[in-house]
Amino acid sequence: MRILFLHTNFPAQYRHIAQVLASDPNNQVVFCTKNQDVSLPNIYKAIFEPSRNPHPSTHHYVRPLESAVLHGQAVYKIAEQLKARQFIPDVICGHSGWGPTLFVKDAFPNTPLICYFEWFYHARGSDADFDPSDPLNIDDIARIRIKNAPILIDLYSCDRGLSPTYWQRAQFPPEFHSKISVLHDGVDTEYFKPKPGVKLVLPNLDLSGVDELVTYVARGMEPYRGFPQFIEAIAYIQERRPNCHVVIVGSERVCYGKSLPDGESYKEFMLKKVPLDLSRVHFTGSLPYNQYLQVIQASSAHVYLTRPFVLSWSMIEAMSTGCLVIGSNTAPVAEVIQDGENGLLVDFFAPQQIADRVDQVLDHPTRMAELRAKAREKVLERYALADLLPKHLEMIESVAG
Repeated sequence: MRILFLHTNFPAQYRHIAQVLASDPNNQVVFCTKNQDVSLPNIYKAIFEPSRNPHPSTHHYVRPLESAVLHGQAVYKIAEQLKARQFIPDVICGHSGWGPTLFVKDAFPNTPLICYFEWFYHARGSDADFDPSDPLNIDDIARIRIKNAPILIDLYSCDRGLSPTYWQRAQFPPEFHSKISVLHDGVDTEYFKPKPGVKLVLPNLDLSGVDELVTYVARGMEPYRGFPQFIEAIAYIQERRPNCHVVIVGSERVCYGKSLPDGESYKEFMLKKVPLDLSRVHFTGSLPYNQYLQVIQASSAHVYLTRPFVLSWSMIEAMSTGCLVIGSNTAPVAEVIQDGENGLLVDFFAPQQIADRVDQVLDHPTRMAELRAKAREKVLERYALADLLPKHLEMIESVAG
């Protein structure tokens, strides 16, 4: 079988699927991407690069669409090169939204396309209008609607779609739901597993003498993932618990939503606003997987906050290690965590309540042991890679056939 994957950032959600397919000598796997840095065995990377950036004079509503068209155009050119080399895929798997999938059905009209549908944008009722202190204006509402243009083209063009959670699929227009299966990427539960009694020791951070460790993980330190609220919660935690340490894993950047003016990071902004004992708050930056694993395995309480938006892998990975997750009571989190059963839920906007829940966890470790076990059980039951990977492969083979 010949399989073509499309994603700007190799290998992203397709890592495990592409590796398994590429391990079969009967398969030929091509991955079309912008990422030149990472390589995997037996996978041929076809690098594309848009010919230019969206033009500054383009209406700002339309710039994301222009960017998607430029990405799609670049992939179309790569597809023509692949055809010249006699590579005609039996199936194409591509991430929808950034544009690589836009014209692939024109390049390969007889090849079925499976689109990964991660998010459909709404001005009302999900992430964009969630924070009452950050109201939308008319420009925001119109701009958000237009962001769906390339996704709508993919919804029409694709033969099959998938979305990782029911919450995320629910954001898409109901008339397309019959095309979209709910199928999570899966978590490697053999890698992300509990390690009772472990202490955190990283190359530049030794917390082996710490008994109370609160952890927080996100790609960026930003409002979408509740970073400001977490910093405010740390002030309450430190006031109550003089021996508690906090470890924050993530980059000093904004991945989703608005940046602050003048290039200031939310870390800088919040640390000026909220006085903390920084000898007990440790910013690690992004970590390699083996060090990130050590952080969540050693965690006494793991805080995960998000607007009603895409659910992070990190929350389910933390649960898989037996973390006691204190999560925001928002729809994507509540799909996985039942309050008091396999984790604890809090009001996203209530830093004091977050601190209260941390107290609850740290004051009652024995009582929380059952919740930790149930957290891992939930992941084993619904999100284990060992169970979900065969379903992904089955979908690909079925559509290709």
